[in-house]
Amino acid sequence: MLMNTSYRNTRYMMSAPNVNDAPPDEGFEVAFAGRSNAGKSSAINVITQQKALARVSKTPGRTQMLNFFRVDDHRRLVDLPGYGYAQVPEAIQKNWRQALEGYFSERRSLRGVFLVMDIRHPMTPFDHRMIEWCRHWELPLHIALTKADKLSRGAALQTLRTVEAELKAQQGLNFSLQILSALKRIGLEEAWAVLDRWLEMSRPNAS
Repeated sequence: MLMNTSYRNTRYMMSAPNVNDAPPDEGFEVAFAGRSNAGKSSAINVITQQKALARVSKTPGRTQMLNFFRVDDHRRLVDLPGYGYAQVPEAIQKNWRQALEGYFSERRSLRGVFLVMDIRHPMTPFDHRMIEWCRHWELPLHIALTKADKLSRGAALQTLRTVEAELKAQQGLNFSLQILSALKRIGLEEAWAVLDRWLEMSRPNAS
């Protein structure tokens, strides 16, 4: 069984409505972004090898704050608000956009953005906004095409190549890309490797 002990002790710290209420801006943190219902919570849970660290809700858009999780004294994961779901009022979506933009522009401990996309519906307007913000603020971007178990391997790889080609056409974007399935535990080693590099973790124990 795949195992990485670096993230198993990750614990919830706090939630903040905006960057001004966030924990002290020190150490390293990686932000997880994703359109509502893209599988972001499931990705965080499988990466940390926990069942319910990030809430998996049947109502997309439930996460409306910046949620901080402590990996250790110097490292954090941040679950960003997901939006784009039709039932979420526009006023709330506007608040989320402002909170995210403030976080991206002001947070100095932010080392990279882990953007989760449903492999069946990649490159939505939300995804394009996240990509543009990463390009604008020169933030490293890692994209995980989730729910890969919903497609055949051939179809999943074709989607990967299509998204990669679109991203390569954008100037000044520092990105990497992978396929991920929380259900089948596909792509975990790639995800861990990205987080280890960004958070400057020591080599994980594997078995």
